[in-house]
Amino acid sequence: MNDLLTLSGVQTHIGAYHILHGVDLSVPRGQLTMLLGRNGAGKTTTLRTIMGLWRASQGRIAFGDKDITQMPTPQIAGLGIAYVPENMGIFADLTVKENMLLAARGAKSVDDMDDKRLKWIFGLFPAVEKFWNHPAGKLSGGQKQMLAVSRAIVEPRELLIVDEPSKGLAPAIINNMIDAFGELKASGVTLLLVEQNINFAKRLGDTVAVMDDGQVVHAGPMRELAENEELQHSLLGLAI
Repeated sequence: MNDLLTLSGVQTHIGAYHILHGVDLSVPRGQLTMLLGRNGAGKTTTLRTIMGLWRASQGRIAFGDKDITQMPTPQIAGLGIAYVPENMGIFADLTVKENMLLAARGAKSVDDMDDKRLKWIFGLFPAVEKFWNHPAGKLSGGQKQMLAVSRAIVEPRELLIVDEPSKGLAPAIINNMIDAFGELKASGVTLLLVEQNINFAKRLGDTVAVMDDGQVVHAGPMRELAENEELQHSLLGLAI
């Protein structure tokens, strides 16, 4: 299978703490990969290490045929990787429009933004268009999440990495998010999502990797995990 992103034996230390203990992870091109695991398993650290926000102390991270292990974060982003952290990183005092404009690096004003792409994003997330001139800090949690993802895809990306997209969202918004991610995937974007909502993972994931104690302890098709309650219990301590 053609993998877009590959982690091989990745270790990460943060200060005195050894967080990742040799992570092996493959993200197949054009698929949606779910990264699951209990709290504290190392999922967010894995994402931050991919993005170069924390440095791998050992191992290799490859994006396509490029070794990105020691690259600075802006250079990694410049290769076509977008990252939406769990706290979303919204600029609360700026309007939705200004948040979007900041992310569209090639644009000096809204007129420079790709109109066709904006319309496509508005189709995915109508709230972004509706609250275009509102301060982003006034949006609901779900609307902020939609803005965060919209910002990440305002320029074409090959890989979209999102940390807990459904956290704290109402079921109707989660369904909207699932549809949007499905459409993104259909457009050719590869996705890597960290998720706690198992139903969300089950509906969206093509492949899954489960982390525990800083390592990937299970990887395979999502369907296989979704249909095997014993496996869910042993890996996650729950049934889907």
